[in-house]
Amino acid sequence: MVALARDPPEALLVHATPILGQNRATIVAFALEHRLPSFTSSALMAHDGFLGSYAPDLVALWRRAADFVDRILRGGNPAEMPVEQPTKFEFVINLKAARAIGLDVPRHLLVLADEVIE
Repeated sequence: MVALARDPPEALLVHATPILGQNRATIVAFALEHRLPSFTSSALMAHDGFLGSYAPDLVALWRRAADFVDRILRGGNPAEMPVEQPTKFEFVINLKAARAIGLDVPRHLLVLADEVIE
């Protein structure tokens, strides 16, 4: 963080890994202190203070996983089941974070968002 503070970036893109997730409060504080737009790949982290997120819909992923479990329990062969990629994504914008860094979010982005955190 010292190197980032010396030469801060123009924005942050934080992938939702366990280590970065554990340190999200520190990352959000850094972003707010330096007035940096911060995006993440986790809707949950957007609720913690990141400006926004674009990520697979976790509920939809778990439902698909349940379908695979059902097929396996009914005798399906996992090796014959196709690998699937997410098809549903969530776009979340945190207006509290936007206000804290002095950013006006364009109306067309708010309309596109699946969730807007006031």
